[in-house]
Amino acid sequence: MATQTFVMPGEVLSEDVLPAPSNPSAPLKLGPGLRHTPPSTVTTTLAGPLCVDRKKNAIWIENNSGRYIPQTNDVVIATVHHSSTDWYHCSITPHTAFAQLPQLAFEGATKRARPQLSSGSLIYARVLSASKHFDSEIVCYNPSTGKSEGMGELKGGMVFNVSLGMARRLLFNKHRDEGGLVVLDDIAEQVAFEIAVGRNGKVWIKADGVKETLLVGKALQDTDQEALKIDEQRKLVKKLLRQI
Repeated sequence: MATQTFVMPGEVLSEDVLPAPSNPSAPLKLGPGLRHTPPSTVTTTLAGPLCVDRKKNAIWIENNSGRYIPQTNDVVIATVHHSSTDWYHCSITPHTAFAQLPQLAFEGATKRARPQLSSGSLIYARVLSASKHFDSEIVCYNPSTGKSEGMGELKGGMVFNVSLGMARRLLFNKHRDEGGLVVLDDIAEQVAFEIAVGRNGKVWIKADGVKETLLVGKALQDTDQEALKIDEQRKLVKKLLRQI
């Protein structure tokens, strides 16, 4: 279970608030709102609850409202705006500068064999670097493995907006007992669908038909906006499933 304390921007975190992993060799995972200064200084860049998950050796600042700020290693859903000789220039949010996606930043891509993206194409990518002084750079592979791991162009489907807090819950809470989310599991028992979640509050969903895709998106958004508890999520899913 994660623990929380409230922090303000510019605070240096003391060692006693950092997670102590059961495996000493496990790297500390810094999430949104935190900056690492070598060798071991961790500074806050946002105001909000400091969330520490000792089981996963992860720490981040919850920022449910406000604007998304790109952070290194975040996965995001972006839209290609235009391209240049070696780059795709992509929109992550309407209020930030375009993120730069190298045209060869895909698994197995070469100059002769690479994805051909056009304006409006959706991509699932990882933030390789982020700074307030430079444009963010994104790639469609895991830098540690070189594998796509589900990243790349998202074809078909629809994109739905959720809060930044809901996006984090969807990404980091893998089980029903973590985060109190059962809405997707319950829908999946009756409806087949694909999903990609961006830390920037974008969720891509693709089901067999438009009605099914809209159902999944509406269920997620209602759960998010109304802060539904587990029993309320199940009632919502039953109600929506009767409509298709």
